[in-house]
Amino acid sequence: MFSLAQYEAVMGEIETGTKTFEAKLAEVIPAADSVSSQWYVNHVLAELLQWIARKTVEVGTEILNFIRDVLKGATAPIFMFMDAYKWTDFKAAANGVSADVTTQNLVIDNSDWSGKGHEAYLGAAAAQSAAAGRIGSVAKSVSDNLMLCAGAGLAFYVVVAGVIAKLIVEVAAATAAISSAVFSAVGAMIFLESGAVNTMAIATAVGALAAFLGTQVNALITLHGEAVDPTSFPNGVWPNSNSAQYNDGTVNDGDADWSLKD
Repeated sequence: MFSLAQYEAVMGEIETGTKTFEAKLAEVIPAADSVSSQWYVNHVLAELLQWIARKTVEVGTEILNFIRDVLKGATAPIFMFMDAYKWTDFKAAANGVSADVTTQNLVIDNSDWSGKGHEAYLGAAAAQSAAAGRIGSVAKSVSDNLMLCAGAGLAFYVVVAGVIAKLIVEVAAATAAISSAVFSAVGAMIFLESGAVNTMAIATAVGALAAFLGTQVNALITLHGEAVDPTSFPNGVWPNSNSAQYNDGTVNDGDADWSLKD
């Protein structure tokens, strides 16, 4: 289920988190430079710290760039939610027409109108009721699928926010370890050693993204099927929506929509 308030909160966390993570990455190499220049740090350890710092920034930057790439589609769930809401209005309007022109609602008790014309009118009206109901069904399908896509987008970005939070903690711990005079090399490996955890977190995010894209594809296929399905439409086609399509007023030449049949 999609919540606009929750989505905006998650995107705010991601925006703040990416800035914080980028700032933390910028502190890693200066921290290594600072501790490496100390008299009590030997040459071998200094080079090791420098390598760990560079590698930490390299890996962190790659992850940051990936996160920025997936954020390019951050507005999509919002527009999907807004469009889903609009389609509910279309559904309500179509279903209202469908209910209004049912045979039951068009039959007037004690009416003086009877005969073949009356029966033909009711038959045509019933077909239009079914057609309007079909349009309402299509609108509902559109709305439901858009909401599913929006919800999948929200789930994906929740995962991204969680990944960023973990990365901030880990890079901060690595920077602190690099700056430490005791076991700095071992502690500095925190960010790199947690690569399996980070990879799993990113894989989870990618899986959520794949599910999101898969939902979009399935929705597209479903909507296409709904649009081309002639079921319930008079003569197997979408209803004509423009009165200009009926502007041939002749009734006996045999080529107009209103021509009389022998």
